[in-house]
Amino acid sequence: MTQPSRIWTAAIIVIGDEILSGRTQDKNISQIATWLGIQGIRLREVRVVSDDMDAIVEAVNILRARNDYLFTTGGIGPTHDDITVDAVSAALGVEVIIHPDARAILEDYYTDKGGVNEGRLRMARTPAGASLIPNRYSGAPGIHVENIYVMAGVPHITAGMLDALTGSLEGGEPLMSETVGAWVPESEIAGLLLELERAHEGSQIGSYPFFREGRVGANFVVRSTSEDTIKSVIDSLCEGLGEMGYDFTPGGI
Repeated sequence: MTQPSRIWTAAIIVIGDEILSGRTQDKNISQIATWLGIQGIRLREVRVVSDDMDAIVEAVNILRARNDYLFTTGGIGPTHDDITVDAVSAALGVEVIIHPDARAILEDYYTDKGGVNEGRLRMARTPAGASLIPNRYSGAPGIHVENIYVMAGVPHITAGMLDALTGSLEGGEPLMSETVGAWVPESEIAGLLLELERAHEGSQIGSYPFFREGRVGANFVVRSTSEDTIKSVIDSLCEGLGEMGYDFTPGGI
């Protein structure tokens, strides 16, 4: 479902000491952000928090209140430090239950893997009133409660959960983008970029500099919900770069 005139927003909380320590590099932010864009939802902010109950509760309450959707990743496994369900439940003021459907899913999944033990049963815990997000990879489901989506930390499992959610969230028009690259210091065309963005309502121009082959360059990413707007900005940007004596590369460098 879409409402073109409305901007829908989302936030992500990445949970885990292993992310903050640098032992694990997060891959979920980029894939969730890309998926949200296709659904017509803008990712507005991301927080990375430790496996600490108070920190998670605080982040959940702040971000769920100022965004249409909140996604969390990590902390829903079988071990004692997987406390996301407890924290989300505390933030919402509801009890933690063993979800009967989640338990049935796990019992079926582990039938030939030694059965459900105490640790595995932890993955059937949800906040009261929650529904489940299917997980076709490891059985343990994700969780949807109010405007919160509790996802796995393992990227390919999160990807499967996102696939299961595709088309189910209300959003606006998808945000599209196109890129042009040039061997130019961004400071030399900052004025051109500002002028073009102001002249094209609903457009955003991101400038991403780089240093390669002993040269300075930048890729310019134009974003909008309108293909016509993007084309107009790209055409004007290329024309402006040419007039200033700079070669440009459609698609980026």
